[in-house]
Amino acid sequence: MTTREEWIAGARPKTLPAAISPVIVGTAFAGYSAQFLNALLALVVALALQVGVNYANDYSDGIKGTDTDRIGPMRLVGSGIASAESVKRAAFIAFGIGSISGLILAARTSWFLIAIGTAALIAAWTYTGGPRPYGYAGLGEVSVFIFFGLVATLGTYYVQVDSLSREVFLASIAMGCLACAILILNNLRDLEKDKKSGKQTLAVKIGESATRNLFRWSLFAPLALSVALSFFSFYYLIALVTLPLAGRLVRSVRSGADGESLIPLLALSGRLQILYALALSLAALLVAR
Repeated sequence: MTTREEWIAGARPKTLPAAISPVIVGTAFAGYSAQFLNALLALVVALALQVGVNYANDYSDGIKGTDTDRIGPMRLVGSGIASAESVKRAAFIAFGIGSISGLILAARTSWFLIAIGTAALIAAWTYTGGPRPYGYAGLGEVSVFIFFGLVATLGTYYVQVDSLSREVFLASIAMGCLACAILILNNLRDLEKDKKSGKQTLAVKIGESATRNLFRWSLFAPLALSVALSFFSFYYLIALVTLPLAGRLVRSVRSGADGESLIPLLALSGRLQILYALALSLAALLVAR
């Protein structure tokens, strides 16, 4: 019988900053017009989708045989710890929680959110599931950038103030880049195994060297965007406090870290995203005073 600890590990908690950070930023940019309940619902939606997609990927990769003998977090199906059907059911439960929360949020704000939520659910399942998973065609980073960057940040902001702004749009790009950084590292870690199993991630398509360079730009782009935001207010330069951690990550990846040595860097990338989100949020709240 699968233990609670194994189910938690299978949900890949180290990826959750990608769901939490854009909600923090979107709420902070809403300033003193923020609505607590809407922010909470947006957070539940983001977390449920992240957990759901993690279980869905575990299920789909497991039944395809691409998760055998993997480095990194536990694969419930691939390791044989849990049955494929139980992991699939866990994914659907998470998607169900996200859907219910999204429906409540749509009823409180705009029914247009249903269309966006439906697109997010389809993207979550077809990342590695279905007959033509786009995650196997090198499009995973595109999806993460859109849904855990633009949609999550702008959506969180919109459901609280019923409008959008240039500042929050730039912030959403930054959050998308940082979310992509986590996936880029993950795919760099699995590059050789993915290549052997026929899983054509972006890392497999562009090669190791280009993947390491892409990771570097995915970290420095948010810092450049905080400089761009300083044209609206110098407070946004507070986000540059994350420069030392970003530099440390880039140096480690550029020096050739691979395989198991990338696992702690994944955790650091999640920490960087949270720190950047908090710094940018502090700046947004100072601007809103």
